[in-house]
Amino acid sequence: MARTATRKTRGVRRQARAEGNRTRVRKARRHGQSALGKALALLPFTEEQLQRAFTILIIAGAAALALFIAQVSGATALAADRMAHIASNAGFKVRHIEPHGVERMNVQTVYEKALGQNDLAMTRVDLAGLRDDLLTLPWVKDARVSRQLPDALVIDIVERTPHAVLRKPDRLVLIDPEGNELEPIGAREASDYMLIEGPGAQSQVAALDGLLDAAPALRPKVTGAEWVGNRRWNLTFDTDQQLALPEGDEASAAALISFAQADGVHRLIGGKAVAFDMRNPPRMYMRVPGRAESQELAVGQSS
Repeated sequence: MARTATRKTRGVRRQARAEGNRTRVRKARRHGQSALGKALALLPFTEEQLQRAFTILIIAGAAALALFIAQVSGATALAADRMAHIASNAGFKVRHIEPHGVERMNVQTVYEKALGQNDLAMTRVDLAGLRDDLLTLPWVKDARVSRQLPDALVIDIVERTPHAVLRKPDRLVLIDPEGNELEPIGAREASDYMLIEGPGAQSQVAALDGLLDAAPALRPKVTGAEWVGNRRWNLTFDTDQQLALPEGDEASAAALISFAQADGVHRLIGGKAVAFDMRNPPRMYMRVPGRAESQELAVGQSS
């Protein structure tokens, strides 16, 4: 009889311990749910909004997975063709080209570049490719291409600024301040611009601009510049008088400033001398018609 009581007692104890464990688990679950509920209550969203957000995330993930599978399987091309067909049938295709900002260049060249986009579905228009094509045109400094739904392409052009005329062996060419060639130009039209010449002069146009900035009072009087020996400039004034400058950016700028100061005192431009030589500052030599020797004049050097 004693043995039977012991076994029953042990069974009751095990059952009590199991029941106690189940009770603790239920309490822990209720506590966890209560803590989660309190945390969610602190968020500025309702439970319905959170459920909607999770649903959207799941859908977005599924769409991304579908897109990845389509790309791997090659189905995107078929989908793109279908979308282009639908857009075209709905009237979303290129029927008009609208160029803006074209003032000096021939607008027909813009139409020719954009012609390949005509009647294309808007989803098929290669905006970046068309912009790259436009940038190959000599006059185009920058360009922007955009869609104007339902059926127009808007092309905004930033033109280069005509700055001077470059004399080449066989023709005259209009160039911008960086020396980029814009278009051939006739001798009559070229007279409105400074004439730049000499081997390598095209790459020195910006440097010439900086040189003339050193003496702004002389700039309007300079009608020509020759790059000599790939090392220095000869300037021609509107009086057809010439000024030979020394080598080097600093030396040539200082000589030009000194010449401007001397011109202010002695009225050199428009005077008797036909040429001025400042290749050996601070001395300046002037060639006067009818005189066997050059006349020498000492000029100050700007610091």
